[in-house]
Amino acid sequence: MTSIANPRDLIGTEVVDRDGERVGRVGNVYVGDDNRQPQWVTVRTGLFGQKESFVPLQGARMADGGLCVQTTKDAVKEAPRMDADGHLSDAEGRRLYEHYGLTGMPGQRGRTTPSAGRKGSDEQAMVRSEEQLRVGTEQTETGRVRLHKYVVTEEQQVTVPVRHEEVRVEREPVRGGERARIGEDDQEVVLHAERPVVETEAVPVEKVRLNTETVTEQRTVRGKVRKERIEVDDSTKHGK
Repeated sequence: MTSIANPRDLIGTEVVDRDGERVGRVGNVYVGDDNRQPQWVTVRTGLFGQKESFVPLQGARMADGGLCVQTTKDAVKEAPRMDADGHLSDAEGRRLYEHYGLTGMPGQRGRTTPSAGRKGSDEQAMVRSEEQLRVGTEQTETGRVRLHKYVVTEEQQVTVPVRHEEVRVEREPVRGGERARIGEDDQEVVLHAERPVVETEAVPVEKVRLNTETVTEQRTVRGKVRKERIEVDDSTKHGK
């Protein structure tokens, strides 16, 4: 890849494979002992970044999406596991070259970024790294609600006033001038009455619709992270 003045600048850079798929972020950078140029980067993969894989920088380039390497995400996941202890042996480098099918196998020995481009006491420096939880959200379907209209029949009772006719016999004295007639006679009166008549009529009474509202609640998530610790083993103090 293009020469980089300070390989340390690659640490934390997003790594994407040749198909544009995200691989991870750069954890460490390995440079050649001879030319001090970056040859490998380590990327944490797997759940919560618990695995660290070596990725070759041969043919890699910087793009808008980050560091674009000329291999695939699956190849990175299946790469041989090496201890990122600050130095690659020739045998370890050879295994990585064979896995990625790299050509022109130069000296594979390299050192991590803290020793790149530094002189004096800085060459003995060590990078301490730790994992951090990255928590986000994703939208999932939890269920479906629908409106369904159906018909039920219920009994209703309504009181309504009705009228009917009844016969009332009225008697009054006969006035002068009325002629008397002896014989049979009939008179008929037609009686009427009202009766309830029940009909139904469909009328609109209300509108019902479904709507959604977003409710925010707090949830606690847990995950395990690893942290590096650095201890000083001073052999000069042994035996004192």
